[in-house]
Amino acid sequence: MLNFLYKAIHNGSCFTIRARFISTASNQNSFSVSYLINQCGFSPKSALQASRKVNFETPDNADLVISFFKYHGFSQTQISSIIIRHPRVLLSKPQNTFLPKLDFFMSKGLTSPDIATLLSKNPHILHRSLKNHIIPSFVFFKNLLGTNENTITAIKRFSGILTVKLDTCVVPNVNLLREIGVPESSILSGLKNWPRVITATAPQFKEIVEEVKEMGFNPSKLTFVLAVLALWGLNKSMWERRVNAYKRWGLSEEEILVAFRKSPWCIIASEDKIMQVMDFFVNKMGLEASLIVKHPVLLTLSLEKRMIPRGSVIEVLLSKGLVVKKNIYLPTVFLYSENFFLKKFVTPYKQEANDLLKLYNERLDLSKRISE
Repeated sequence: MLNFLYKAIHNGSCFTIRARFISTASNQNSFSVSYLINQCGFSPKSALQASRKVNFETPDNADLVISFFKYHGFSQTQISSIIIRHPRVLLSKPQNTFLPKLDFFMSKGLTSPDIATLLSKNPHILHRSLKNHIIPSFVFFKNLLGTNENTITAIKRFSGILTVKLDTCVVPNVNLLREIGVPESSILSGLKNWPRVITATAPQFKEIVEEVKEMGFNPSKLTFVLAVLALWGLNKSMWERRVNAYKRWGLSEEEILVAFRKSPWCIIASEDKIMQVMDFFVNKMGLEASLIVKHPVLLTLSLEKRMIPRGSVIEVLLSKGLVVKKNIYLPTVFLYSENFFLKKFVTPYKQEANDLLKLYNERLDLSKRISE
C-alpha cells in the first residue's frame, strides 16, 4: 500500500484522481457554482463547497430570494454576506419563511436598515422558527429588560440571543447572578450592554463568576458584572499580555489588581490602548505611572478625542503662566464634561491665549479624521 501511494504521488496519480473528483463535482453542480460566483460574489473554491449543500439547476428560486432581499432594502453586499454565511437561504420560499420574521421585527421597532444589518451578520436567524424560538426569545428578554427598546438594543449588540437555547445557558446564568446577590439593575445593565456574555455555557459562566468572587469583587456593585465580562472575553494569553503591558511601566501585579477592582475596563482595553495611554500620561504629560491605579477609569476615555486635545490646552496655559501646575489635577481635567472643561480652561483665557479654542478644535478635528 505504501509503495502504491509513493508511486501514485510521484506519477501524479493522486493529483489526477483529485482533479477528476473536482471536475465531476463541478460538472454535477456546474450551474450552482456558476450562479454562486456570478450572482452572489463567491470565490470559485467557496462556490464549489457551497454547491454541495445547495445544488439547483435553474435560477428561479435563487432569483426570487435575491429579489426579495433587494425589495426589502438589503444592499448587494448584505445579500452576498447572507448567502455566503448561509447558502441554504437560496432554497427557501422567502414569502413563507422570511417575510413573517421581517414583519415581526418591524412590529417590535426595528427599522428596515436595522433588519438588513441584523440578518446580514446573523443569517441563521432566518431559519429559526418564528413561533417556537424567535418570539419566545424576544418575549423572554423583554420581560427581563422591560421594554422593546432595551431588547432591541441588546439584539443589535449581539443577535445571538435570538438563536441560543435559553434553558441551557441564559436562564441558569441569570439565576446564578441573582443567587449570589447581584442587583437586578446590574443584571439588566449587563444584559442590555453586553448580552453576549450571558450566553456562555452554564459551567463556564459559573467558573468565571467564582473566580471574580475570589478576586474580591462585591456582587452588589456593577464592577462585578464588568469583571465577569472581562474574564469571559479574555483568554489567559490575552490577560497576561495586558498585565505585562502595565508591568512595562513599573506597576506591580498587586497594583494592577487594585486598578482592575476599581475599573475592570483597564484590563478590557486593548494592549495597544494601554501602551498609548500610559505613554501619553508618563512621557507627554509628565505624570507618574501609578496614577492609573488611582484612576483606572481613564482607560475608558478616548486618547484622540479627549486626552490629547485637553492635554494640548493645558500645556499652552502652563507655558504662558496662565495656570499653575500644582493647582491642576489632570485626571479630573480629563474627566470633566465637555462644557465644563471649555468653561474652566478655554473661555476665560480668550484674550491671553486667543488661539486656544482654535488649537482645541484642531485637535478634535484631527481625531475625527483619524477615526474616519
